[in-house]
Amino acid sequence: MKQTFHLPAETTLKPKDRVAYINARLIDPESGLDEKGVLVTEGEKILEFGAKVKAPTGAEIVDCKGHVLCPGLIDIQVHFREPGQEHKETLHTGSKSAVAGGITLVVCQPNTKPVLDSVQVLEFLKARAKETSYCHIRAYAAISQGMKGEQLSDMVQLKNTGIVVGFTDDGLPVMNSLLMRRAFEYARELDLPIAQHAEDLVLSNKGCINEGAVSTKLGVPGIPNVSESVCVARDLQLLEAFGGQYHVLHVSTKEVVELIRAARKKGLNVTGEASPHHFTLTDKAVLEHGTNAKMNPPLRSEADRLALIEGLQDGTITAIATDHAPHDPESKNQPLASATFGIVGVEFMLPLSLALFHQKKLSLRDVLAKMTYQAADIIKEKTGRLKKGARADLTLIDLNSSWTIKNSNLHSKSKNSPFDGTSTKGRAIRTVVSGKTVYTYT
Repeated sequence: MKQTFHLPAETTLKPKDRVAYINARLIDPESGLDEKGVLVTEGEKILEFGAKVKAPTGAEIVDCKGHVLCPGLIDIQVHFREPGQEHKETLHTGSKSAVAGGITLVVCQPNTKPVLDSVQVLEFLKARAKETSYCHIRAYAAISQGMKGEQLSDMVQLKNTGIVVGFTDDGLPVMNSLLMRRAFEYARELDLPIAQHAEDLVLSNKGCINEGAVSTKLGVPGIPNVSESVCVARDLQLLEAFGGQYHVLHVSTKEVVELIRAARKKGLNVTGEASPHHFTLTDKAVLEHGTNAKMNPPLRSEADRLALIEGLQDGTITAIATDHAPHDPESKNQPLASATFGIVGVEFMLPLSLALFHQKKLSLRDVLAKMTYQAADIIKEKTGRLKKGARADLTLIDLNSSWTIKNSNLHSKSKNSPFDGTSTKGRAIRTVVSGKTVYTYT
């Protein structure tokens, strides 16, 4: 099998050039469309699609051979490390790994060096993305200056860069309740979400994995569930009192699933995301994979894992996101307590999520919805949908392709993953960004 990559800037697609994707199983999770047909793009846009559409004369033909053609996948939480830690990842390598996983848009987190808390740094990120990225790059700007949790960043100016889709201090929680109130108030006026890495640092008490039988067995400090739920409970009270939009990053506990469920029933504007590692693995993976199974929030218990799946099933959890966090070997080849948190994930978000479909826990439509339009809606992006005139971001998926994840084969600069050797079913075989094919697997 052969994998081919093309940067968007390297393609020769012209504004009036047409591409016809024939013999496709067209799936649009928002509308419920699921039918065999043809989709035609013209330049960067979707021209038309459906069972009755014919390939235009002179169009480039792509035979989808019955595979699923859906809106391009979206990952609303990645760490591509640029600027400042390019030895771990760059926009170029991170986005290359992303499109190999069928992802057409990512949202970078602000804990770079320097932090994404100024117009200058965000303009740099935007320029670098245009030059070197295979997919669309968006960013969360920092809530607080330097992510120190003391003073608000200039949210108005940061939004005006055009790349910012929300605010978070991800990597760190906002511990100061008054600062969090002000953040809600400003972001409400800007119509952007506040996203929280939910962790009470005092309760976490420098723990390194989930507090439970595994941490006791290994003799390392644990992070209790309540560290996450106390933070979310406070934030939800602030949200109810002052308004705004609240998004919980990488939910890991059954208690937070229930808090979000109850808040949504009350009509609060709150969403949550789950990462594939949290709904696939438990803290027992640390016994086998060591520091490659260390992330924050940590892998939790089987009860927590099942609660996340239930939250995905009933719509409490509206998005799937990877929290892709690459690290060099030196950062991971440490004792468990001192190794860095984080694993890579963009390249296998799709197959790990499709396992929920193959195991008949979610419908295919629901799985794809959480990586397309529902993720887009959280960050107010008008994408993740098959619509005439929409940007032609597309993912072609072979649902039945069986393959084994190998860390050594990942396109990320870093290989820190607990999924090495994991058998999966389903993969992206073509990724299209703004009408341009940037990745093929043949």
